Amino acid sequence: MPRIAHSQVVFSGETPARSTPTPSSSLFSTRITRNSPELVEKALLLQTLEDAVGKHNVTIFAPRNEALERQLDPEFKRFLLEPGNLKSLQTLLLFHIIPTRIGSDEWPTGEESESTRHHTLSNHHLHLSRHHSGKKVVDLATVIRPDDVVRPDGVIHGIERLLIPRSVEESFNRRRNLRDISAVLPEGAPEVDPRTHRLKKPAPPVKVGSPPVLPIFDAMSPGPSLAPAPAPGPGGPHHHFDGESQVKDFIQTLLHYGGYNEMADILVNLTSLATEMGRLVSEGYVLTVLAPNDEAMAKLTAEQLSETGAPEEIMYYHLIPEYQTEESMYNAVRRFGKVKYDTLRLPHKVAAEEADGSVKFGQGDGSAYLFDPDIYTDGRISVQGIDGVLFPPEEETKTKTEAKAKTIQKATLVAKPRRGKLLEVACRMLGTFGQDSRFTTCQ
Repeated sequence: MPRIAHSQVVFSGETPARSTPTPSSSLFSTRITRNSPELVEKALLLQTLEDAVGKHNVTIFAPRNEALERQLDPEFKRFLLEPGNLKSLQTLLLFHIIPTRIGSDEWPTGEESESTRHHTLSNHHLHLSRHHSGKKVVDLATVIRPDDVVRPDGVIHGIERLLIPRSVEESFNRRRNLRDISAVLPEGAPEVDPRTHRLKKPAPPVKVGSPPVLPIFDAMSPGPSLAPAPAPGPGGPHHHFDGESQVKDFIQTLLHYGGYNEMADILVNLTSLATEMGRLVSEGYVLTVLAPNDEAMAKLTAEQLSETGAPEEIMYYHLIPEYQTEESMYNAVRRFGKVKYDTLRLPHKVAAEEADGSVKFGQGDGSAYLFDPDIYTDGRISVQGIDGVLFPPEEETKTKTEAKAKTIQKATLVAKPRRGKLLEVACRMLGTFGQDSRFTTCQ
C-alpha cells in the first residue's frame, strides 16, 4: 500500500508489536516492499502522502499481506492496475488514511450503537466502532493489530482485509457489466489507391452544417433515360436542412407571384425535378433557379418538348449550383464583363453579361434578361425570373442550321432553272421553223 519515504509512515501488516522512533526510513521501506509495492508504485501518490504527513498526524489502516496477495480478487486487481483506472486506485489507497491521529485508546466504547465517523484523504468517510466482543472495527474490517506502528507523526493499525470505497466498487461493477465500455464502430476493409498502391487515408470529419464534400454533379440522380429521381430522405442524411419544405415554399411563391405557372408545372408534374432539388438541398447543396416566365414558356414548340428527357435537360440548363442573387450577379458582370456560370446540364455553362442596366443571359436571339429579380431567396435556394428560355449555344446553332437547310430544300423544289438570253433567242428562231420541240431546253 502507500509508502512515504521521508515521513516514516507506511502500510504494514506484519511488524513487531511496537517499533521505536528512528530517524531512518529504511525499516518502513523494507516492510512495504514485502507487502504489495506494485499498487503503491502504480498510484503515483508519494508526493501527495508526503504533503499530507507534513501537515497532519495521520492514521493508516494497513491490510495484512494475505489480503493483498491471496484474498484479493485477481480480476479486481487487474482493474486497479489498468492505466485508465488510476483514479480508482488512488481513491482506494487514500481511503485507508485519516488525516488525524487515532490511537487504540481513542476508539469508541463497547456500545454497538456508538461509532465515530472520520474523513479520509479520498473524501470518503470511515466508521470506527467496537464489537460487543471488544474487537475494534473499521467499517467491515476487524483491527487485528492495534497500534502496530507508532511514530511521532502517525500511527498504523493492522486490519484483516482491504477497505473498498463504494465509488470504486461501483466503477468495477460497471466495468464488469460492460456498461462503461464504449462500442467500436465497424469499419470496412482498408482501401488501396490503385495509382500509388498505398492505403487511402480516411476523410477528415465534416463539421455540422458545412458544405458537402462531393460536388453536386456526383450527388445528382441518374438522368431520365436511366432511372427516375429517387424520393428525398426525411430532412437529409445529416438532418441539417429540410430541402423538401424549402422547395415547396419556393414553388408556392412562384404560383402566388404570378406569371410562372408553367415553370412550376414542369418542375412538379411534367418532371421529378422538384423532388431531386429537395434531396440536393437536404444534403447541403445550394441552387439558383433561372425561371422563364409563362410568356417565354409558351414559345416552346411541341418538337422541343416531345423528345425523351427534353424537359429535364431544358430545366437543368436553368439550374446553377451556386447561391446567387440579383445583386451578386449584377456586381459580377459589372466587374468582370462576361461571366459563365456552371449549370446542372454538364458540360454546358450559361453566359451572363451586363446589358441596359440589367443582367442578360445567353447570346444572340436566344438571350434572356433578368426580368423579376429575387422572387425567392432563403439562403439555400434563389429564384430569379427571366423573360426567355435559354438553350446551350451548340443547340441554338444546330436549330438554326436545320431551319436554314429546310428553307433551302424547299426553295430548290419550287424554283425552275433560268435560261440565258442567248438560249432564248436560239429557241425563238427554232420555233419559227417548227424545230424547237426537238430540244428539251426549249420546252
